[in-house]
Amino acid sequence: MASSLSTKLPNLIKGMVTNGQPKLAVFMKYAKVELAPPKMSEMPEVMAGFGKLMRSAKSGAWKQVPVKEAWLNSLIAAEIYFCFCIGECIGKGSLLGYQV
Repeated sequence: MASSLSTKLPNLIKGMVTNGQPKLAVFMKYAKVELAPPKMSEMPEVMAGFGKLMRSAKSGAWKQVPVKEAWLNSLIAAEIYFCFCIGECIGKGSLLGYQV
């Protein structure tokens, strides 16, 4: 059993590395674009999007959003909230409370 595992393990690892390299390359391609902070040249677009969001909230246009888009917006909001919570835990150095 152990000798069988020791002969199959290197081939398994080699296969995982070979199959994972293209997927890692695609991930890195998108990560460089999507995870970068906004540039100063993109700030007018960000401000326009924020203004559109505020107008939508005031006029009630958010009530006319399709369910699929509302679900996607909810998932994005949850992702932002969870990233904030993880950042808080990392920043304070513990899961519960702040170090006094």
